Amino acid sequence: MPTAVKAGPDARLRGFREVQSLAYECAEAVAGQLKPGVTEREAARMQREWLRERGVRDWFHLPFAWFGDRTAFVNFRVPLQFFPTNRRLEAGMPFILDMAPVYKGYTADIGYSGCLGLNPVHDRLLADLEAHRALILREVREKRPLREIYEDVDRLMVRQGYANRHRAYPFGVIAHKIDRVQERRWSPHVFGFGTQALKGLASDALHGHRDGWSPLWSPYRFSDHPPRPGLWAVEPHLGFRGTGAKFEEILVVTDSQDPEQSAFWLDDDLPHVRRWAEEKAA
Repeated sequence: MPTAVKAGPDARLRGFREVQSLAYECAEAVAGQLKPGVTEREAARMQREWLRERGVRDWFHLPFAWFGDRTAFVNFRVPLQFFPTNRRLEAGMPFILDMAPVYKGYTADIGYSGCLGLNPVHDRLLADLEAHRALILREVREKRPLREIYEDVDRLMVRQGYANRHRAYPFGVIAHKIDRVQERRWSPHVFGFGTQALKGLASDALHGHRDGWSPLWSPYRFSDHPPRPGLWAVEPHLGFRGTGAKFEEILVVTDSQDPEQSAFWLDDDLPHVRRWAEEKAA
């Protein structure tokens, strides 16, 4: 059953915050171990092993890693191109680590952008993502249709001089709903996606189609509705030529009439948010 998100503090959110924090801790730990010559497949395995050592047994999707121009999804045409390859990391090369673990029945889906050494273009992309985080929260609180918010994100990217790279994802999504997942002793996955989590998303899609909403936040008509209460994994993804950068984190949408309580980011103590604060302080 979908998690009902009411206004105000909710103890159930602690589980989602815990798994999101664990995933970002994993991303920072693995990023700190990356060096020239490491492949995407090795980086993905490092994420899996780190999380399994800490009790993760199920996934919304298994970890991804993208290096170099693959961070901008250059020439991506089919879903199989998203899976980790033998591309090797080089000095000055951007990378993205993306993982969606399920821990104690709670789900997170995060994206971490980094670079092996100095890369001014990548630094600028990361800095310019802050405006997207603010825009998305503001317009969700205004209860604008998801499709219109998507278009406003697109327009902001164009003004910044970037290409929209989340449009390369299946259905062009910038976000998708997440929920609790029933824990099982054995949790299989299909094409890298956990079957239990996919069942939940499919159930949401079925109920949403009947009631006029979608668990996928896309540029298409099926997302032409106000934000649905629940938890959304949001991932604006900027591209500039062969460099890409994104964040992905949980946005909480409630049924509150108070704008500040109607939507909020689950946690502001995340690497990209801390980076923006440190840049302002400097």
